[in-house]
Amino acid sequence: MTRPVIGITAYAEPASWAVWRDVPAVLVPEAYVRAVTAAGGRAVVLPPDDRDPDVLDVLDGLLLAGGADVDPARYGQLPAPRTESRPVRDAGELTLVTAALGTDLPVLGVCRGMQLLAVATGGALHQHLPDVVGHDGHRPAPGVYGDHPARFVPGSLAGRVMAGVDRVNSYHHQALADPGRLTVTGWSDDGVVEAVEDPDRPFLLGVQWHPENEPDPRAITALVRAAAAHTRPTSRPHPPAVPPPPHRHPTSI
Repeated sequence: MTRPVIGITAYAEPASWAVWRDVPAVLVPEAYVRAVTAAGGRAVVLPPDDRDPDVLDVLDGLLLAGGADVDPARYGQLPAPRTESRPVRDAGELTLVTAALGTDLPVLGVCRGMQLLAVATGGALHQHLPDVVGHDGHRPAPGVYGDHPARFVPGSLAGRVMAGVDRVNSYHHQALADPGRLTVTGWSDDGVVEAVEDPDRPFLLGVQWHPENEPDPRAITALVRAAAAHTRPTSRPHPPAVPPPPHRHPTSI
């Protein structure tokens, strides 16, 4: 049986490895790939690309990974002092999300990915959560995950996926202020939105925590299962190809 193909949106960040330091790179934490593979899926990394959403034609599911803040201009605000956005990544992911929302493609948004789903459907964010809840528990220290209680609406997609779970991890300094057209179905103990979904779609779920770093990454497992049941539509006509930029010889590194 062919494994369902799960596209994972990638970070575009300076990275260091071997003798190379701060080289522009496209990457995802391996935990996402491991979780997709363990659930029976085939992970494919998607670099930021806003030329078209055609890659969706060959995917069975889309995973919007975590990362830097969504550009506040996308929801009509100026950036706050602690906001660090990646407009190029926003453009590429929103191209995919906008197209995916017009189909039944299973979609899971993780942390930033959940926030992007809300923004794509008309929502907005709190740009610095400690200013709202009065504590740093959702991001205790650089590189340190928080841990807190969570509750989910019984019978909702989040409630079914997370049945029996009452705590989740946490690493974020922004949160949903307005879910847009999505339905909120999960909260932390201090009222922060932890899950959103679209009950009119077979599988569209956003989670504020990081399931890829949980011992039981059940939200990712649920995405892969939904993707396995998904039937790809006949490929839509593609627009004319955009000519590539003039060739330039790369600089050796």
